[in-house]
Amino acid sequence: MASEIEQAIRYVCEEKGLSYESVLDTIETALAAAYRKDYGNRQQNIQVNFNPSNAGIEAFDVKTVVEDIPLEELQAIQERQAKKAAERDAMDAAPEELRRRTEDDDIGEGEEGPTFNPRTEIMISDAKVLKMSSKVGDELRIPLPMPGEFGRMAAMTAKQVITQKLREAEREIIFNEYKEYEGEVLIGTVQRKEGRVVLVDIGKTSGVILPADQVRSERYESGQKIKVFVREVSLGARGPQILLSRSSAELVKVLFDLEIPEIAENIVEIKAVAREAGNRTKIAVHTNDDTIDPIGACIGQRGVRIQTIISEIGGEKIDVIEWSADAKKFIENALSPAKILSVEIDEEAKTAIIHVDKDQLSLAIGRGGQNVRLASDLTGWRISVREEDSKVSAVESSEVSSDEISDEEDKEAQEEQNEVIEENEE
Repeated sequence: MASEIEQAIRYVCEEKGLSYESVLDTIETALAAAYRKDYGNRQQNIQVNFNPSNAGIEAFDVKTVVEDIPLEELQAIQERQAKKAAERDAMDAAPEELRRRTEDDDIGEGEEGPTFNPRTEIMISDAKVLKMSSKVGDELRIPLPMPGEFGRMAAMTAKQVITQKLREAEREIIFNEYKEYEGEVLIGTVQRKEGRVVLVDIGKTSGVILPADQVRSERYESGQKIKVFVREVSLGARGPQILLSRSSAELVKVLFDLEIPEIAENIVEIKAVAREAGNRTKIAVHTNDDTIDPIGACIGQRGVRIQTIISEIGGEKIDVIEWSADAKKFIENALSPAKILSVEIDEEAKTAIIHVDKDQLSLAIGRGGQNVRLASDLTGWRISVREEDSKVSAVESSEVSSDEISDEEDKEAQEEQNEVIEENEE
């Protein structure tokens, strides 16, 4: 039958989703810190073996055997180490700004001459006194006595180490789990808003939707279920930092992959996506199967399939167009629903001039230049639209912007975004 300690360890493993070995290693690290607090010294590299079945503890001073160092060189090493220790003590007392600047100046500076760390290394002549068969490179485990119970301060140290190590292990597990979801869509529940940042519960942890990743026309209410695109997963000082997005073009792409069987089975391929979140998306699809209509497969009977995706992104309009290897044809399709008279392209400059009838000009350009701008993003060509027989360009995609956010608002959003990231990394 397992002991109470072993049962407690297994309970922690199940509750936190940790491995038995990682929890046992955490306990041994904490016991080593407690031993060093009460009985050890700076010259010892203490490791502890803990037997959970009987609560037995064994302590060792673990050192690596190295070649002998002449006395003169050893004294020089000790002087350098003493100098560095004094510098570290001085830096600990220095203001943070000065300390950071000094640390930056020291980056890349290596230690000159031979080195010897008495905490983790032992010279071969001293090692042979303890164990005659010692050789350079061996790991020497020197047993240490266990005088008695740990004191109150040592117990507090052990508790702090266990708490910190378990928290780190839990964060690492969550990070590894959600790192696999990077680039995918998850269903989350809106928790709350902090300023312009939205916190979303995605299971074992929370993700954040920064202002730049939000759709301006959407309102995020507490308890609301939403689908979010996992844009980036990183590990900061305070745990996993999961950045979610509702405005990414990849969100639409993944939703098509989830909702359209032909895309999921690679019968129909998504070639390109261009999106202005909250307003309109253009998506180019293609298939090598002549028996399948790629646009019809995406739209579905009476628009059932496309309506499911539209409802997921708040009613945003979606234009599904057919991709073509012929640049002229692809550009014509991208500018739909406008009817194009002719297309002139410059392969070297990657530019295209589109000629349309007068009554198609506004349709080709779109409100605020949106249609031509999305077509440019979708195709990768810089597009100009001209009325038939006109010598002056009506609009160029690169000169039209869909965002009407002022520079001041944009700056505020960026500053708030940086603050949130910094808070999560502290």
